[in-house]
Amino acid sequence: MSALFLEIHPKNPEERKIKQVIECLQDGGVIIYPTDTIYGLGCDLHNQRAIEKICQIKGIKPKKANFAFICNDLSHISEYARSLSNATFRLMKKALPGAFTFILQATNKVPKILDNNRKTIGIRVPDHPIPRIIVEKLGNPLITTSIHNDEDEYIEYTTDPELMYEKFKNTVDIVIDGGVGGIKPSTIVDCTNDDFEIVRQGAGILEDFV
Repeated sequence: MSALFLEIHPKNPEERKIKQVIECLQDGGVIIYPTDTIYGLGCDLHNQRAIEKICQIKGIKPKKANFAFICNDLSHISEYARSLSNATFRLMKKALPGAFTFILQATNKVPKILDNNRKTIGIRVPDHPIPRIIVEKLGNPLITTSIHNDEDEYIEYTTDPELMYEKFKNTVDIVIDGGVGGIKPSTIVDCTNDDFEIVRQGAGILEDFV
């Protein structure tokens, strides 16, 4: 069965349509959704089957996956990240919501979820109403990855929801059209010590917040 193509208003997401997305995620569905940077591929972090499905779509093994968690705000963070210094917390509070993924030390909850031995986790709070309201209504973060591989050059389908739908309609459950996507991913910042190292420069400018 083909995926549902769902247009959602990017500034005022319709409650009825968000409810459809939540039901899909709770049933183990995988969605494509907009963020403040590029479109993402996501699922409920508590659904192992859905995580495995994302790994299949991306052609990666769960133990090798570099997933991030999409959160609505910083309230979930202590559950999944530990040893958060005051400097890191202050930086995240200033920079989020925004175009950053912060790498933090993971609690022992995270390896169980992802079926891997990783000691770190990426945390993302996008400055976009659609993913944040999805997470708020779902009640826990989404596991997320970008819809393209890092090795890919810029590809047109990554900004156009209709082209994403054509490419992924037989592998995901919902493609959300929240308007044209960006071409720059989030900036990845390693905060596992207080030296705030930029792992990947993307849309977020760290110097604005340090």
